[in-house]
Amino acid sequence: MTVHRRPTIRDVAAEAGVSRGTVSRVINGGHWVSPEARAAVERAIRITGYRANQHARSLVTGRANSVTFLLTEPQQLLFTDPTFAVLLRGAAEALSSRGMTLVLLVASTDAEREHVAQYVGAGHVDGVLLISSHEQEPLLDSLLALNVPIVACGVPLGAEGRVPSVAVDEVGGARTMVRHLRERGRRRIATITGPLDTPGGKFRLAGYFEELGDDADEALVAHGDYSAESGSAAMAQLLQQAPDLDAVFAASDLMAAGALTTLRRAGKVVPDDVAVGGFDDSGMAGTLDPPLTTMHQPFAQISTEMVTLLLDIIDGAGPKSVTMPVELVVRAST
Repeated sequence: MTVHRRPTIRDVAAEAGVSRGTVSRVINGGHWVSPEARAAVERAIRITGYRANQHARSLVTGRANSVTFLLTEPQQLLFTDPTFAVLLRGAAEALSSRGMTLVLLVASTDAEREHVAQYVGAGHVDGVLLISSHEQEPLLDSLLALNVPIVACGVPLGAEGRVPSVAVDEVGGARTMVRHLRERGRRRIATITGPLDTPGGKFRLAGYFEELGDDADEALVAHGDYSAESGSAAMAQLLQQAPDLDAVFAASDLMAAGALTTLRRAGKVVPDDVAVGGFDDSGMAGTLDPPLTTMHQPFAQISTEMVTLLLDIIDGAGPKSVTMPVELVVRAST
């Protein structure tokens, strides 16, 4: 029986015609290596099929070579809210291209928060991609006390000066949607907000009020939690409070989907009687009946930028935050 020996650094060095030290430096970040030597080593790695021993590499670099995708929401939302799955896939792809591992952690209870803090504090990951943070999230203070690098998805309310973030223009996006509805001749425009302790809930509502100005009416505001069920309930509340409404802007596509269900049950035709707009465009918007007009978030770019910022901070760069534009996608619901 033939035993196939696993390729070693010695094999890579021999194939590349360089020293083992040069190979090691390329594998561990490529510092102080000429472009020619780096190219030769990378070619030799492909030829030999060499795979780095990540445990040994961690001992040398003092790093885990992994980061966590931390969702501070109930676990089921990872499967019911498509935005989280899209962000997760993008982050995993961005890290995989860098030879790093993504660790998924969920923390919505005190026990889960304690476990996450212990896991991160033990050095199992090099940094945290914080997803869907709420204002006064207790886990955030625990992580900051550990001095672990963090990048948040969306502006972390209450920690703006302490935690860098990758966000979209929430206020501007909401204003664009309300402006679009007004340009379509709508005058009684309602809104279904997300939780007001989240950036999407707070800033999209602010944009709604800013665009309406003196035409704003508190009777046209109802609150949800980003779920389809909450959108359905909020739409029913709005129809009772303001039966003359002729449009609704929901702060997520899932809530807009729930609103469409309630409007259909109430005998309202969309968009003839009531126009409906959403926010996210994570994939489901085009499959609704009618297809949903919404604000497109560049989720793939958000994930990639979060990973880039986090790895830069891990490597010693200063923290910074990025705001990306959103784009109106017009479909049949308006």
